[in-house]
Amino acid sequence: MSRSTEDRKGCSLTLALTVCSAAVGGTLQYGYNLAIINAPTVYVQRFINETCVERWGTPLESNQVVLIWTLIVSAFSLGGLAGSLLAGPMAIQFGRKQTLLLNNCFLLISAIMALSSRSARSFEMIIPARLLVGVNAGVSMNVQPMYFGESAPKALRGAVAFSSAVFTAMGILLGQVTGLTQVLGSDDLWPYLLASNAVPGLLQLLTLPWFPESPRYLLIDKGDRDACSHALTRLRGCDVSDAEMEEILEEQKAAGATRAKSLRELLTNQSLRRQLCIVMAASSAMMLCGNDSIYFFASYIFQEAGIPTDKIQYATIGTGACEFIASIVSNLLIERLGRRLLLIAGYVLMAGWAVVFTVALSLQGKVAGMPYLSMVCIFAYILSFGLGPAGVTGILPTELFDQMARPAAYMMAGSMMWINLFLVGMMFPFIVNGLGQFCFIPFCGVCVLSAIFIGFALPETKGKTMAQISEEFDKRNIKGLTSATQNHLPLQENQHINDLSSEHLEAEKI
Repeated sequence: MSRSTEDRKGCSLTLALTVCSAAVGGTLQYGYNLAIINAPTVYVQRFINETCVERWGTPLESNQVVLIWTLIVSAFSLGGLAGSLLAGPMAIQFGRKQTLLLNNCFLLISAIMALSSRSARSFEMIIPARLLVGVNAGVSMNVQPMYFGESAPKALRGAVAFSSAVFTAMGILLGQVTGLTQVLGSDDLWPYLLASNAVPGLLQLLTLPWFPESPRYLLIDKGDRDACSHALTRLRGCDVSDAEMEEILEEQKAAGATRAKSLRELLTNQSLRRQLCIVMAASSAMMLCGNDSIYFFASYIFQEAGIPTDKIQYATIGTGACEFIASIVSNLLIERLGRRLLLIAGYVLMAGWAVVFTVALSLQGKVAGMPYLSMVCIFAYILSFGLGPAGVTGILPTELFDQMARPAAYMMAGSMMWINLFLVGMMFPFIVNGLGQFCFIPFCGVCVLSAIFIGFALPETKGKTMAQISEEFDKRNIKGLTSATQNHLPLQENQHINDLSSEHLEAEKI
């Protein structure tokens, strides 16, 4: 075997194991905890009512039980928002790897509370348990893509970062399987189901300490060149290339002695305004596009299609399998097709399937076969989401921002995701009641607008270094500043802007 073949195998193996270890306790947890809450709905609501009867001798009204259940479900999104705001400071203070390890504290406390809730006869314990699970998910959803994007080589950066989406989809599928009545989704075992997320967390605690910290964090944030070189050597399985080390040193030089930006500094920095708008819009669209809402329709559609009630839970697993398969396919395509094309194609396909789904819902009961067409739309919609938006969105803050702005950018992206997830969860029942079979028209509009915005605003970042991406945005910002202010600035400032533009043009020619 040649030396180059051995090096490639070492690189692939070490990097793959790092990715698996970080993701098992990271984005896999997000998907898993998103899925497992559906199975015990009836049992937890019954437990809430029984507890109140024991305490006060009278049952709650149905709307009161639903309100408490809504608080339990919504606590996950609120915790996710808090976790997103914690992720940036934690990633700066403790590093990417150490943050992921510390993040398991929230998870383990949550598992203990969920497991103890029934024996303590306290449904209230489930609310903070789900809140802490959300904090865990909010931190991991931001720090894990950051860790991956900073650890992967340029040629694999997109595929490695996209693996976060693969593990999210895997978590959804695993949660659906674990929630089957034959596994843990029964009246006797639902506390164990809610506490089962401790298993992936413990697995991460046992494995992740053996893998290196982000090389960019070690050099740019900590100024430790030897530790960076050692981490790169382990991740690549071979000697560090001069070009890769030079790229990181160039980013360190550009950062200079500046500290990591706070969220406020990011929001007020005009030179990063364009990148921030792209990330905020893409993160919001990911949750506003209706992919999570379509899971609510799945059981109803499967029932209308004639699937027996006791078999619907197995059919629902197919929705998780669709997103998992699509994320794997997209992972294989991202370094060939690029980020921009996958995002646009995903949203365009989702918009098309939303129209077909609306037609199928409108004709249901009038035209034979419409429930089966609706089933096709559900699977196709989820496949389209997994093709691009599910994974590419999480990569954008890593590639559009430098080391000093990246943690704050992920805080902003994560906040937008969790706020919009909470809003969709709260508003969707009212949208269904108000629009009926046309309830997916607003989601179709979101997908169309997202595709148009991304087509005009997002440059392709495939195969480019962080410095090249930053330079491209600098050019766009200078051109925008020139056109917007040339008629309003003093002559000397206009001349300075024109000089900068000329320098960029000369650099392009060279």
